[in-house]
Amino acid sequence: MPKSYWLAQIDVKNAEGYKHYTTALGPVLKKHGARFVFRGGKVDLREGSMKPRIIIIEFPTATAAAACYSDPDYQAIIPLRTPHTEADLAILEGYDGPQP
Repeated sequence: MPKSYWLAQIDVKNAEGYKHYTTALGPVLKKHGARFVFRGGKVDLREGSMKPRIIIIEFPTATAAAACYSDPDYQAIIPLRTPHTEADLAILEGYDGPQP
């Protein structure tokens, strides 16, 4: 079974307020076996448009990624983020098939 990922694009409007969300997020991710793959690093955008902050979080399975999002502990911290950001979040299933 392939790994899965949360792909988030975030425009932080209030960094101090956003810190409350990021502090609370760690224990929830840990509970679901997640790890940061990319967390707000440099982005060299070549086409299209994206929000300024990109985050990719890896989960061991698609089930774990979906369970983390649905977890009441995660749902409880979303309101810590929403007043301080504009965000898009998708759950992506990794590819485990043949490579070129």
